[in-house]
Amino acid sequence: MPTPEGEFVVHAQSGLKHWVLVAAGCAAVVGGALGANSATGAVVTGHQVEAVVPEVDLSKVQLPMECGPFPVAVSLKASAVVDGKPLGVLAAHCQADMGTPPDQMFVVEGAGRPVELLSDRDGYTLTELAIRSDGSIRGAARGYSSDDIPRFSPDVAVELVWTKSTGGVWAKTETRTAAHTA
Repeated sequence: MPTPEGEFVVHAQSGLKHWVLVAAGCAAVVGGALGANSATGAVVTGHQVEAVVPEVDLSKVQLPMECGPFPVAVSLKASAVVDGKPLGVLAAHCQADMGTPPDQMFVVEGAGRPVELLSDRDGYTLTELAIRSDGSIRGAARGYSSDDIPRFSPDVAVELVWTKSTGGVWAKTETRTAAHTA
């Protein structure tokens, strides 16, 4: 119905039929969103369930370390599923009464035994540890340029990368730079 100025006045009526249609529309949108696979947008039925590969449970790994009366302290750990296979890495050292002994680093594939990638004889304290999407392992560490450097003052920063060869052996590359000290 036009007003004296020529404008139309519209009266909204919200009855039961209106709200039932709104609720049905909302339910259709939510139901469609819940049934869609987020990666492809395809609808997933109950019959298309993919097997989920669990990551390595690093808390249950028995490390081959000799610490005498001291406990083993895990300083860093990471786990992932790479190419459908579980992979875990961890850095650990013997928890001494004073100071922090150098780290050892191990890789665990599936339910296998830990394989040492870095020995405590290398003298490194790991500060970062990660598994890359290509299956390589990256680590950052602090170390010493010589035996004359005090053990409380590391003077070398080390970038470490391990890649697995086709023969199943882990190969390490290492880049050492002078550490920035304050």
